[in-house]
Amino acid sequence: MVSAGLEIVGLSLCVIGSLLVMVACGLPMWKVTAFIEANIVVAQTIWDGLWMSCVVQSTGQMQCKVHDSVLALSHDLQAARALSIISSVMGVLGLMVVIAGAQCTNCIRTEYVKARVVNAGGAIYIISGLFVLVPLCWMANNIISDFYNPQVPPSKKREIGAALYIGWAATAMLLIGGSLLCCSCPSSGNTGYSVKYAQTKRATTQNGDYDKRNYV
Repeated sequence: MVSAGLEIVGLSLCVIGSLLVMVACGLPMWKVTAFIEANIVVAQTIWDGLWMSCVVQSTGQMQCKVHDSVLALSHDLQAARALSIISSVMGVLGLMVVIAGAQCTNCIRTEYVKARVVNAGGAIYIISGLFVLVPLCWMANNIISDFYNPQVPPSKKREIGAALYIGWAATAMLLIGGSLLCCSCPSSGNTGYSVKYAQTKRATTQNGDYDKRNYV
């Protein structure tokens, strides 16, 4: 029962984490305009994402433009694109592997093999979390470095967007959920007790009658 509970909790965290990775991958709010000038009246806000850039006017209107070329993007955006897609694909693969080896399914009969399959699914989710963690930390480091760089003009400075925080939350769920799935211990192959029965001796006399001493 404890192992089944760990599988349910771990799988739930991993599924939510994979969904958050997909949401963070699609959101354009990876880099947000930093308002550091003295004038607090801002006409527009710029969002930079993996797939598009958006300009939000002060009136509430928003215009988005898809990136024309992948090679024209910065290295951190290119790496974030590739690793986020790989992480999402691994999340779907890990889900299928864990479901195949879960205790509530009959895809695999042997309990020992089922536990090993769940452990493999947990390892896939951990790798998926590491894949999405790399571009998040890389991009956050570049944003902070440019923010404190005096050579970068104020109009080009950016702040950490909401997509990065969502990605970090997804990474934590994937790592925790994958670790719980890896803690699912396989049960031993011999589930019953091996009992040897000795052959009983017939309590009869030589004449075939029942020995009366057994009544005592």
